[in-house]
Amino acid sequence: MSYYMKSIAVIYGTSGDNTKSVATKIVQHLGHATLLDVAQLKPEAFLNYDVLILGTSTWGVGDILDEWESLLPSVKTLSLSGKTLAFFGLGDSASYSDTFVDGMGHLYEAFQSSGARLVGSVDTSGYDFEASRAVVDGRFVGLALDEDNEYDQTDARIAAWMDELLPIFE
Repeated sequence: MSYYMKSIAVIYGTSGDNTKSVATKIVQHLGHATLLDVAQLKPEAFLNYDVLILGTSTWGVGDILDEWESLLPSVKTLSLSGKTLAFFGLGDSASYSDTFVDGMGHLYEAFQSSGARLVGSVDTSGYDFEASRAVVDGRFVGLALDEDNEYDQTDARIAAWMDELLPIFE
């Protein structure tokens, strides 16, 4: 029996409180994880953890937050081989139905060639949207949430996602 516990960081970017609130709920489900604001990080911080759960909201018409955008070029140069990454994204499926959670798609694309194991895709059924950069092979690349229109589903969606991910993170 191994007593090794993987180090986990939940790294979020937000201009409001919704993404931070979701990140906090994810940390609570994990029981042991470090909560970090991307605006306070240097790229090397990504090397300090075995598991990285990365989250962002989507701004405007499919844009990623400035804090993520400025950090991603440096992070792309890091080798994250041996690490596990999962993504979550917030968006507005009613007002921005054709760019729903595109910010999460930007994150996924930036880390796709990092050498890390990417996990946590989510079925798109049950979501009402037209298009998303975060859909690959018919699935979201991570947990998609809509705190503006479907806030009543957030807790159940987080719980279901955590149920799938926790065995992977052990």
